[in-house]
Amino acid sequence: MQVLITGVTGFTGGHLARTLARRGYRVRGLLRRAELADTFARDGVEPVIGDLTDPAALKRAVADCDVVYHIAAVYRQAGIPASAYRAVNTDAVGALMTAAADAAVPRVVHCSTVGVHGHIVGAPATERAPLAPGDIYQDTKLAGERLAREVAARTGIELVIARPSGIYGPGDRRLLKLFRGVAHGRWVTLGSGRIYYHLTYIDDLVEGFRLCGETPGAAGRIYILAGGEVTTLNELVRLIAEEAGVRTPPMRLPVWPVWLLGAACEAVCVPLRIEPLLHRRRVDFFTKSRAFDISRARQELGFNPAVGLREGIRRTLEWYKEAGWI
Repeated sequence: MQVLITGVTGFTGGHLARTLARRGYRVRGLLRRAELADTFARDGVEPVIGDLTDPAALKRAVADCDVVYHIAAVYRQAGIPASAYRAVNTDAVGALMTAAADAAVPRVVHCSTVGVHGHIVGAPATERAPLAPGDIYQDTKLAGERLAREVAARTGIELVIARPSGIYGPGDRRLLKLFRGVAHGRWVTLGSGRIYYHLTYIDDLVEGFRLCGETPGAAGRIYILAGGEVTTLNELVRLIAEEAGVRTPPMRLPVWPVWLLGAACEAVCVPLRIEPLLHRRRVDFFTKSRAFDISRARQELGFNPAVGLREGIRRTLEWYKEAGWI
């Protein structure tokens, strides 16, 4: 099977590309940085140099593919204008879908995010939960979903939308601050810590993507891909502390003073394109619940997360320590 994966230089796309290559798939990766081509080639990934805004690169990338996995996205980062989020997270989705349809690619798996559902009040949420994106990243990811469905309806290409939750594992940087802070006894919880948090180990997510790409009945469906266990933030911090062999950090602070400080930091730093020391979105980590029902993916895809939360935390901590990140 010939597959194309976008976003191969990122954590999720890189794991997907290397995993499928090891399993014997013919894997092609869309790369913006030509200097990385040899590294990916050694890992069994055929590099195509270009980006999502380059029609010629897209045409080369999708040629003769059986499945396109669209993982690339602009994630939250200060100093990036809203237009950049729209260009990659929305407009490029339509361009890639159209290029794939023109090349007669049977199926596209589009990676979105559970963030399009916003704060989960009636946990656990299913794919039918209300859509309530809360920032430019989530807004443009939802717009990307809608554009992908429009192109699929117009061209007949099979589209599967995957919404992952809380991706983590060896090599991840998004949750590194949590793991490092707890392991070093410097973690501070804002608020009660009783909000839900739903993590997904990278190996399980990669298998979920593969199933989205290859399960015949998945065409036209949306799937939440998440781990098999939901915890509160307090429970998650406790588990990390236990696996790190340290005492659970006891310090807590109220939410809103920190949120206001974050707003002030952004107001000063963002216009200057300086990364603020504190973001309001980091405060959202402590206030927005994430808890999901993965029954649809279990029943229709055969998705069955194999790595338990404690085991995933243990593997991730070990990798961080070996890499010198903790």
